[in-house]
Amino acid sequence: MNNTIRKRGKRASHIRVFLLFGCLFTAILILFISMAGRKEFTVPHKLGLELIGPFQTAISKVSNYAGSVWGKYTALLNVRDENEQLRQELLQYKAANIEYREAVATNIRLQKLLELKESLPPPTLSAEIVGKDPSLWFRTFTINRGSSDGVQKGMPVVTVEGVVGQVLTSSPNYSKVLLATDPNSAIEVITQKTRVQGIVKGLGPDAFALHYVLKSAEVEKADYVMTSGLGGVFPKGLMVGTVSEITKSRRGMFQNIEIVPAVDFSQLEYLIIIMKKYSLTED
Repeated sequence: MNNTIRKRGKRASHIRVFLLFGCLFTAILILFISMAGRKEFTVPHKLGLELIGPFQTAISKVSNYAGSVWGKYTALLNVRDENEQLRQELLQYKAANIEYREAVATNIRLQKLLELKESLPPPTLSAEIVGKDPSLWFRTFTINRGSSDGVQKGMPVVTVEGVVGQVLTSSPNYSKVLLATDPNSAIEVITQKTRVQGIVKGLGPDAFALHYVLKSAEVEKADYVMTSGLGGVFPKGLMVGTVSEITKSRRGMFQNIEIVPAVDFSQLEYLIIIMKKYSLTED
């Protein structure tokens, strides 16, 4: 019974509070309606204005803050989209720049090859390296020219920097080139300054040895070593390398001479085949 009375009391209290706020809201509403079209404010009008002012201020601040936050959020989304677009454009420009630089570099290399072809005895044939032989027995490159193009065993292969090697074998569409740095290769040469002749053989990936130069012969460091044209393999005057070391041992009749190759074999891409049939130089 007591609980029922308490519940009814609470409900009556809530109803009174609700009615109070309702009356206050109605009075304020009537005040604003009555103020419409008036130029002078009475005391009740001013009192109502003081009561409603703080609520209007709070609502205005909340509205302005919400509008500001929304504006910043929208601007942030726009900036993010713009940054993503700029990033994609930058990547495209970088890719285009790389392609352009590669095209320019390739054009320069091909232009130099064309100039070399014009200086060589015809006919000649351009080729591109498509593979390297990992074999420990031979140092060879595979090129994209073969017997269907007229390529045959023994033909000399050169590039802008100098001598590369000779064709070792060929199939209809591809050929293997034995590099001059291979120990099985041999090239007849002459030093440019002192005109000393000898035979260059490969010592490995980045060195030659100049053989059969007598101790009495005058050879200087940094002198250029060129093809001599003897032996009927390479034309005369092609660059082979530069003298790097000279030693004369007590035994034997010949000097020990090392040569740095003119060609960087690790950077080769395009070659020229001199289209004449020769035999590989034998030891």
